[in-house]
Amino acid sequence: MAPRRPPKKRRIRDATAAPPRAASDALLSLPPEVLDEILARLDLRDAVRTCALCRAWSRRWESLPSIDIYTRIGQQSLWTVDCVLPRCSGRVRRFDVSLDELSARRLDDWLLVLSRRGGVEDLELSPPFPYKFFTLHSTVFSWRRLVSIDLFACDIPPLPPDFEGFPNLKVLSLGNVRLQQNGEYQLEEIIETSPLLEQLILCEVCILGDDFIEWEIRATNLQHITICSNIDYGWNFAELRCLNSAVIDLWEYVGGRNFAKFLAGLVQVRKLRLCSFYAPVNGIKILETLPCTFDNLKSLKLFMHFCELPPILLVFCFLRRAPNLQKLKIRIYDGKEQKIEANGELLNAQWTDGMCANLQILEMTGINWLPNEMSFMKLILSKAKLLHTLSISHDDDCSLSHVDSLNELVTCGRASAQAQILFHGAAGSY
Repeated sequence: MAPRRPPKKRRIRDATAAPPRAASDALLSLPPEVLDEILARLDLRDAVRTCALCRAWSRRWESLPSIDIYTRIGQQSLWTVDCVLPRCSGRVRRFDVSLDELSARRLDDWLLVLSRRGGVEDLELSPPFPYKFFTLHSTVFSWRRLVSIDLFACDIPPLPPDFEGFPNLKVLSLGNVRLQQNGEYQLEEIIETSPLLEQLILCEVCILGDDFIEWEIRATNLQHITICSNIDYGWNFAELRCLNSAVIDLWEYVGGRNFAKFLAGLVQVRKLRLCSFYAPVNGIKILETLPCTFDNLKSLKLFMHFCELPPILLVFCFLRRAPNLQKLKIRIYDGKEQKIEANGELLNAQWTDGMCANLQILEMTGINWLPNEMSFMKLILSKAKLLHTLSISHDDDCSLSHVDSLNELVTCGRASAQAQILFHGAAGSY
């Protein structure tokens, strides 16, 4: 005869425990600001584990006119968005999602749902690293409420025929994105039909196709622009009357390009950063005949080396055309072998009246203590009458051989009695 199973223990319900719906009703009876404070302190996954909190949260979603969705990668990202979007009837103001492979498959469905909710103001989409490209749904081009777009590692489809622009867009940031052939014109149209655009960031924007097309960035309200690329995609600037700062990091220019036209588009800037700047000899000749001056330029940062003559001459071209420059920062890279000597006599011949008349700070970072670098620093010390700081730093530890160079700088003649020399390294500061 088989042994009998022991009887199951009966669960005794605590008479003092409130039923789930009663607990939910008690939560919902709280003032909205108190309930929001409680829910804000809980992670979404923790909150929905209890029936009462889940009901309370769902009811609050339904009553809110708008919400923000911000989530990172993984199953939680997929679960969170799928949980929130169907329950929230209000408008989603911010949609910021880091896409993994699973959530990228759901992206089209999410964007279509968002399109029916009245439009998003802030859109940020990016995959984790190492990333795979995702494709943006064309419905985004109809979101006329957009104020900020931040896309990383995505394929952008062609503009629909009925595209009318982004009338409220202020920030457009594209990083490692790919556009179809003739995507230059697509970017040109997006920027031109965004009359409030203030900040434009284009980093490694790839335009498919073999044709080289020059195009113009027209943005009358643009205040900051960043362009970083290993390839010249034909950028030019027009109508940038409000431009305050610019970061330009271009590794090459297509032969025959109008170098002066490119730089003249930045004439309004107060802060300019030229990184990994390629200075062709013909470009320097064109810059010397440039009819405009950078009257507003206060701060200039250059990435260059002092081993060859073209980049050195380019510095002097800028100094002659920036009469109100106050801060010059030079970051030296790949310059440990001097190929030509630019001694004090040669550099002094480049000096003109009024040059560096307002220069107050010179920063030289990554120096290699080459004679060309020393000659340039001594020239600035002897000419800049308002200079108050020469700041020097070296990537490696300071060796004893650098002490003599420092002493040479400290003891050389100075046009400004207030000029001090600061060295940041193992030898301390002077």
